[in-house]
Amino acid sequence: MKCVMVIPSYWGRQKKIGVKKGDITYDHPTALDEEGTLSRCLESIRLLKDRDFTLIIIGAATSADISRRVEEKITEIIKSARTGIRTYLFSHSHLDRIHKVIGREEFLNLLQMEGYSPIRNLCLLCGEIFQAEAVIFIDDDEVFEDPHFLKKAKEFIGRKVNGKEVRAVAGYYLQPDGDYHLKKEIKPWMVYWDNMEKMNEAFENIIGKEPRLKETPFVFGGNMVVHRDLYRTVPFDPNVPRGEDIDYLMNARMFGFHFFLDNQLSIKHLPPPNPNPTWLQLRKDIHRFVFEREKIRSQRRLSGMTLVRAEEFDPYPGAFLKEDLKEKVYKSNGLLAMEYLLKGERKGCQEALNNILEVKRAKPQFNPFDNLRSLQKRWQALMSYLSKPEIHSRVRKILGEG
Repeated sequence: MKCVMVIPSYWGRQKKIGVKKGDITYDHPTALDEEGTLSRCLESIRLLKDRDFTLIIIGAATSADISRRVEEKITEIIKSARTGIRTYLFSHSHLDRIHKVIGREEFLNLLQMEGYSPIRNLCLLCGEIFQAEAVIFIDDDEVFEDPHFLKKAKEFIGRKVNGKEVRAVAGYYLQPDGDYHLKKEIKPWMVYWDNMEKMNEAFENIIGKEPRLKETPFVFGGNMVVHRDLYRTVPFDPNVPRGEDIDYLMNARMFGFHFFLDNQLSIKHLPPPNPNPTWLQLRKDIHRFVFEREKIRSQRRLSGMTLVRAEEFDPYPGAFLKEDLKEKVYKSNGLLAMEYLLKGERKGCQEALNNILEVKRAKPQFNPFDNLRSLQKRWQALMSYLSKPEIHSRVRKILGEG
């Protein structure tokens, strides 16, 4: 089976400069003057027994003015890692050249390097560029500990299991302590914003129980395998600011694809601390869940589409896609505001209270289901366009092949 493994790597300005107005926001981009996590991830690839795959590193800068330095930095890391795997860099300069080859306006906005969902779409694009049967998604803050990871990743993809075609397989994360459960200090506001509790419940139901392969309501974007039938058909939705992995699972279901989790496909997750304040992390989640809830609400019966319900994603993320979302936001952020106030952090208090208004503000001013259908049609047309021999050969040469 021909596979590509794609690893996005996010980079920001030097630490002493920090973030400037207009910079793209990611959870923990690596500063240009720091080592980061990519080297560690690449070095762990040496552990893998099955080495029959192509590796692509997507280098994303938080601002265009540092993109060249990011490309130089990642090139150095790739050279020093010595994985023994044929490796390509796909970054801003490569995307600019791809845009010139494609040239058609209706396709160009589908291929961007700003934000999690657009970058995930570039991961899908790599599958088409390298004509792979499957794309393996890995993040650069992970390390391989299972020598047979690749064998397991390819074991079920493209097959039928219990009469269902397996076109997407999710693995899972091991935390630094080797367990898959999330462990954080429980704060009072979390009683109402119980995402960690619901996530652990979901993990226990899906990861912790047999059979090995089962349909899943959640997915980890840094450990999943997508078959070409799916990556040529369904894109990530750029309107989702975070949680794009689970949103992709939702999109896939709407177009009739089943997502399975393999409870033997694990990878160690070692992320740096998230520098964003709690109120901001909550705000991003509010926007995500409001949008996804509206996408479910706005569905209608159409040929070739499958209606999904919030309950199908229980306990997580289903618990945040229902009618009581506003109540969860109100109660949790009220308690969070009080916590900030008791600490004398007035800005945090005000921002937590502002989150209560975000349920209304986050509601999209367009029909998210119709938007997804339009996005999907354009994505399929783009994949078809890229499959033309004259276009495909030119695009592939940009990444140093052909």
